[in-house]
Amino acid sequence: MRPAPLISASELAARLNDADVRVFDVRHDLGDFAAGRRQYEESHVAGARFLDNETELAGPRTGRNGRHPLPDRAALAGLMAAHGVRPETLVVGYDASGGQFAAHLWWLLRWIGHDRVAVLDGGWQAWTAGGLPVESGPAPQPEAPAQAVVRAPLVQAVDADAVLANLRSKSFTLVDARAAARYRGEVEPIDPEAGRIPGALNRPYTDNLEADGRFKSPAQLRQEFIAVIGDRPPESIVHQCGSGITASANLFAMEVAGLGGSRLYPGSWSEWISDPSRPREKG
Repeated sequence: MRPAPLISASELAARLNDADVRVFDVRHDLGDFAAGRRQYEESHVAGARFLDNETELAGPRTGRNGRHPLPDRAALAGLMAAHGVRPETLVVGYDASGGQFAAHLWWLLRWIGHDRVAVLDGGWQAWTAGGLPVESGPAPQPEAPAQAVVRAPLVQAVDADAVLANLRSKSFTLVDARAAARYRGEVEPIDPEAGRIPGALNRPYTDNLEADGRFKSPAQLRQEFIAVIGDRPPESIVHQCGSGITASANLFAMEVAGLGGSRLYPGSWSEWISDPSRPREKG
């Protein structure tokens, strides 16, 4: 049976010593790529392993494929197997950034066909607030590279060509997960150009969270997403952001809301603007 997409800190604590549970710390800072590993070594969920968002959960960058291109599916499946993840393993990811990196891990695992994956609701903050077991020290290394069967993906991605063609066909609707000011093109703190993909709607991923960093209830998320997408079916929604990370959080929140089946544009704005011929808009 597929687990619920969210797991509470108390639920995870009760299963922390189960042989069929593997916890991954994916804390990350887009302004300091080494910060996540430092934070892990200082303190982490007891028994958790560390995954690097820049080197292990992203593929090689070409300057034309965005800031976090998808990794090779077989390589990612092998990495998970080397960390002891088997088909029956429940994988739980957590971060300290509102679930954005954990949701990206959730999406990646489903992309390689692993269905038993969840996000720790409230992340690191919820774990420490509960006084739950932590430890420190360097991350365990995966075993020797393992062969893993890459199963059929359980989620779907679209590429830049599909997004470009969609400007005419309008077969799907983009939902941009960036902050409203970035969406409008007023500021751009990360990428070299401000603006948005024409026709995209806006749902900042931070709107998915309560004040304490936990996800809003499924009913509230459903109501709020429907307010954005209207009567469009979830299958016609494609999420994007700057590089596919916070877009994963919006896609994940739709799953929590019972609006399953939306897709991801992994390259997102950072890939889109690498080709000057692709149209942009502001305002």
